[in-house]
Amino acid sequence: MKKYIMFFLLMLVSIAGYSQRMIYRQKAVEVNAGILDQNNIGDNYYFNVTLNSFGRYGNYWIVGAEYQRRNSDYKQWKIPVTNYLGEAGYSLRLVSDRRKFITVNAGITGVVGYEVVNNGDSILMDGAVLHNRNQLVFGTGGRLSVEMYLSDRIVFMLQGRIKMLWGTDLEKFRPSSGIGVRFNF
Repeated sequence: MKKYIMFFLLMLVSIAGYSQRMIYRQKAVEVNAGILDQNNIGDNYYFNVTLNSFGRYGNYWIVGAEYQRRNSDYKQWKIPVTNYLGEAGYSLRLVSDRRKFITVNAGITGVVGYEVVNNGDSILMDGAVLHNRNQLVFGTGGRLSVEMYLSDRIVFMLQGRIKMLWGTDLEKFRPSSGIGVRFNF
């Protein structure tokens, strides 16, 4: 009897199990963090949480929320600029190896959110009046990501992104780069 149990266990262990990746209608949660400006890394950053839904051929839908914090220099002070953004879009798989261990994706999103300048205060520290307002911003975004599967459920990501926002008194083009982790379920 022990021989049969051992034989059965050896059969189970020796069977190579290959899971599929990027399955149609599979869902995933993605968490990203990165920098908005390479000059002041500690002052210019973003956090992003995204829900993904895979379509066919490794492409996926993107729905996410993002928090951005930047500081603009004014004399010897820094003026904080905070953005609360929501985005929705689609990402296409451009290149991948046969087992989909490493993939390169490009995506485009629509962006809408709210921008807060100097924590809502229009008077600066030296008494100057700030003409930039807290306001609704909207636009579009693009991203290029390199995704590496650490396991069938955990993905490590490197991203380069750009957003073009209208409705802001500050710069319209906002490039960023970051890293992230995706959990497929």
